[in-house]
Amino acid sequence: MHTGEFEMAWSSQVSWWLADELGSAATARRLTRATLADWGFENQVEVAELLVSELVGNALDHGRGRVRLSFFTRDGLLRCEVEDADPELPRMSAADLDAEDGRGLFLVDVLSHGWGGVPTARGKAMWFELPEFADADVESLDALAPIAA
Repeated sequence: MHTGEFEMAWSSQVSWWLADELGSAATARRLTRATLADWGFENQVEVAELLVSELVGNALDHGRGRVRLSFFTRDGLLRCEVEDADPELPRMSAADLDAEDGRGLFLVDVLSHGWGGVPTARGKAMWFELPEFADADVESLDALAPIAA
């Protein structure tokens, strides 16, 4: 697991390897719901599921090999990492409401407390962070429905 500048002790951490198949996005969402419920981050389940789905989907579509999903928490902050074997870091593009794809990192940017990507010995890890309670700036995912659709 890569924790970059956050190599301090985490209160809790868990990690799973996901198969290199499309069904892994659904598995990742189930793991997200269960983990956040166990850790008391129920207020962030909806946002976290969407962001995990985007990062896992990107890793499956554009990365290589198996994907590792990891969660960490410390002092009311949740960090999620999705690692794959492709070293190329993605770039965020302008969100086109009519496009079939290309909006994932835009959603991560808008909905997370922070995000980024770091090279790892295996490839790269894309990460995002969420506070225990939702930011006041994002009242509802309904406002983002045209982008997420």
